Amino acid sequence: MPHMTAFARNQWYVAAYSHEVGRELLGRTVLGEPLVLYRAEEDGGPVVLHDRCVHRRYPLSEAPTRLDGDRIVCGYHGFTYDTSGTCVYVPGQKRVPRTARVASYPVAERDSLVWVWIGDPALADPEAVPRARHLDAPGWVTVRGMEPIDADYGLLVDNLLDLSHETYLHGGHIGTPEVAETPITTEVDEGAGIVRVSRHMDDAECPPFYARSTGIVGRIDRWQDIEYHAPCLYVLHSRVAPTGTVPAPDGGDPEGFHTEITYAVTPSGDGKVYDFWAVSRDWATDDAEVTEFLYKSNRTVVMQDVDALNLLQRTLGGERAGYQELSINIDTGGLAARRILARLVEEGEGAGTGPRVAR
Repeated sequence: MPHMTAFARNQWYVAAYSHEVGRELLGRTVLGEPLVLYRAEEDGGPVVLHDRCVHRRYPLSEAPTRLDGDRIVCGYHGFTYDTSGTCVYVPGQKRVPRTARVASYPVAERDSLVWVWIGDPALADPEAVPRARHLDAPGWVTVRGMEPIDADYGLLVDNLLDLSHETYLHGGHIGTPEVAETPITTEVDEGAGIVRVSRHMDDAECPPFYARSTGIVGRIDRWQDIEYHAPCLYVLHSRVAPTGTVPAPDGGDPEGFHTEITYAVTPSGDGKVYDFWAVSRDWATDDAEVTEFLYKSNRTVVMQDVDALNLLQRTLGGERAGYQELSINIDTGGLAARRILARLVEEGEGAGTGPRVAR
């Protein structure tokens, strides 16, 4: 695999969690575009602007830049912008130059995630944002975090779609021998850009992540059902239950402990990705110890991935030209995701990137 996956620009990407966006200016970089985010007083909605003042390129997310109402005042020379990115004040003169504006990006807030559209604004459809309703649904408790990784975002997609690595990289946390030993089934909806990978394990060892949080003693039946909505959203529908638990009599979901594990895979730049992660549960929702354990345990797992992918990126950067990559059955989902990402990139180039303002 080339260690630089091209960006699909005409797509929605997660730029922040809702709780991160407030009246403090927040800087993020998405697809190489520096962004400043804040929440408007007027309607409470998130605002996303290009994070460089048109005058001398000072980052608008950095102090002493500040908000004056819903206007952002550059901390270097005082150039002031409204929520549309239009400059409404320049120092020392009454006339504001016509080109004094920064790009404003379409934004959508869904399920406690703030999504941004970097491509052609005319193509941005908020209804196309993939949903992860469990992240803020009543009756669910979520722990979450974000780790930047110095690796190509395609490597993180590969990692998440092939969970057999849990056995080896995450042993003692979420990995057991059965994860690597159990065959997968893969379904691909090319048109919708969705890859589904399922692994159902009967009579499996219960890993500490679940044994300590659920209190299950002994062996389990374990289901891992992945849905990857290219390019950004990944949800793992996880279910564990004591071995032999009878399916629900109405034919619905089997009994057990259901956990939704969510990742947003947002390319920051070439060879850099934001790894937004969350673990949601609808059991033991009042147990603060379980909440703390799941946070610490999952962050440990994420950091194991971070370290591995940072190393892999450095290794690939030193590979000789023409090296051959070997793929096997467990890679079916990841290879399908690569095909879909390549198609989204190609379609985006065909659509163009639309008009961009001077910056």
